[in-house]
Amino acid sequence: MNLHPAARFAAVALIGLLSTGASAADPSAVSEDDLAAAGERIRQTGAQIREDLKEARARLEAQKAQQEAERKREAERARQQALKEAAEQAAIREAKRQQALEAAQAQARKEAALKAEKAERERQAALAAKQAKEEKEARARAALALQQARQSAGPKGLPEESARERAARALREARQSTGPRAME
Repeated sequence: MNLHPAARFAAVALIGLLSTGASAADPSAVSEDDLAAAGERIRQTGAQIREDLKEARARLEAQKAQQEAERKREAERARQQALKEAAEQAAIREAKRQQALEAAQAQARKEAALKAEKAERERQAALAAKQAKEEKEARARAALALQQARQSAGPKGLPEESARERAARALREARQSTGPRAME
């Protein structure tokens, strides 16, 4: 069998490759130390992955706890702010109510003072009118008494009384009928 030199070369290369591939695929060709080292590296890698996973979970849990704590703090701040605002609103309402009450009381006092002042003016006016009426009546009685005295004694008046005495008597009679303040 005479093969072409190129075919011979291909056959030798193919046989060489098959023998190299067979020895790589053969498990007996890998040493036990290599396998043990590879197994140890796999175990270490697995342990490291588990450790990293635990740390990641712990970080995630810590982050969740931190977020929850922050959410609670924010909720508490919002609640405190709402309470503060409600207290401020209540204080404002109370101040307005107190101010309105004070204004109403001041208005009532002012109206009462005006009524009292008006009543006092009316009382003073009535008293003055009464005094004026009493004074007029006293003068009328004095004039009537003087006229009667003149008629009874004749054209000269009362001969036994002087003009001064008659005026004093008329004044006394007027004071007796109305009191000492009537003639003032």
